[in-house]
Amino acid sequence: MRIGVPAETRPGERLVAATPATVAQLRKLGYEVVVEAGAGARASYPDSAYADEGATVADADEAWACEVVTTVGAPPAERVDGLAAGTLLVSMLAPAQDHDLVQRLAGRGVTALALDAVPRISRAQSIDVLSTLSNVAGYRAVIEAAQEYGGMFTGQVTAAGKTAPATVFVIGAGVAGLAAIGAAVSLGAQVRAFDVRPEVGEQIESMGATFVRLEAAQQEVSADGYAAALTEDQARLTAELYAQETARADVVVTTALVRGTAPRTITAAMVAAMRPGSVVVDLAASGGGNCELTVPGERVLTDNGVAVLGWTDLTSRMPRHTSQLFGTNVVHLMALLTPEKDGTPRVDLEDPVQRGMTVAHAGEVLWPPPPVAVSAAAAPAAQAEPAVDPEERARREEAAAVVRRRRRTALSGLGAVAALLALTFSPSDTVAHLTVLALAVIVGFYVISSVAHALHTPLMSQTNAISGIILVGALLQIGSADPVVATVAFVAAAVASINIFGGFLVTYRMLGMFRKDV
Repeated sequence: MRIGVPAETRPGERLVAATPATVAQLRKLGYEVVVEAGAGARASYPDSAYADEGATVADADEAWACEVVTTVGAPPAERVDGLAAGTLLVSMLAPAQDHDLVQRLAGRGVTALALDAVPRISRAQSIDVLSTLSNVAGYRAVIEAAQEYGGMFTGQVTAAGKTAPATVFVIGAGVAGLAAIGAAVSLGAQVRAFDVRPEVGEQIESMGATFVRLEAAQQEVSADGYAAALTEDQARLTAELYAQETARADVVVTTALVRGTAPRTITAAMVAAMRPGSVVVDLAASGGGNCELTVPGERVLTDNGVAVLGWTDLTSRMPRHTSQLFGTNVVHLMALLTPEKDGTPRVDLEDPVQRGMTVAHAGEVLWPPPPVAVSAAAAPAAQAEPAVDPEERARREEAAAVVRRRRRTALSGLGAVAALLALTFSPSDTVAHLTVLALAVIVGFYVISSVAHALHTPLMSQTNAISGIILVGALLQIGSADPVVATVAFVAAAVASINIFGGFLVTYRMLGMFRKDV
């Protein structure tokens, strides 16, 4: 079958649903690819690059006439009316907001897969375009803030004096928030971030930012992957925290967008309390904005000199890489639909991933989809415990704690006596070696515990040098006449080899994330 890639029709849109690199991948799945002339020009992909990868460059009508059509944004009404029955449309369709579009697609007999309705389960991460776009938007938000901000993000120490680093406050630690945190930290800013989900605190700190804690307002996520609604007291406490943090920040990045709707997090009064020259970047502008002063698609300068950026085209401002990532999501989806790699897609409505994003099929509207079952196994029934008097339970727990303390004390004493006897009757060389080992353990503990989380992977790779010493020593002892020594040396060599090669493999993959030629 043929996959058509038309040019985007939304004003100002610079993205394209396939790049020359993804065209080659689609062809490996058995598809012919038809690209509308000029579709990738605004993303710096000329028609000749598509042709070099085997795509057919044609006019818009031929691209829309293909059996499979993929676009970034929803197709215009006139193109929907021209789609043939049985066409497979792969696009962002916003089915929760645009019910009329879904009805029209079903009426035409089109099978429509909404890329922005991918279920939030691990198996579907490779086709989750919302995460892709959020990642780009979070990065670009910091770039926009740095351009707008009248100072440097990183602190400087020069002969003329020093400047303090910028303070960046990020609200929300989802994909966009974490991307914004990473970009701001890499520019040298002091980054603080808050999220109502307590489990993301470690992720924030691992990127070099400070997790702003407010225990009374933090909560677990709901069953659909979003944070539950705040109670009245939690809303009040978070508002107070936002007021404190925005007043001290030079840049504020808001990212709260739940099911297309932006909750209000920054009020006009909070903006009025910010310093002149500060910047607010509202990544939820498309949903109405987290900031009370946000105007979607516009830059607002307040009376006190604070710039509020409500850009809704952040991903289109980085069209080349965004198109590549988006196109890769499409390739992963088509690979899921084409397990035989024969160029014939097969929509399996029994698959929760495919069912969750299929909004129209065979003339029927399939939106909203049924909830995704997290596990097919039923949860074990909770067994009722016999009622116990609270005082009796406390007495039992205290007695058990006393027994545990006595057991630990006795074992510690026996261990100390055994260690003392071993040292007393051991050769002086053994005592010296054990002393060095104990000191190495203590020093290593304090050194490793003081290393930031973000440096643990490169730190692990540096331990390869130590493993190399172990490997050399083990190789020297493998030929020993003592079978015990030879066995221990062989085990040591095997374990050290695994650590060395595994460490270099992890380091290689980590460094590959920063290469510019991939």
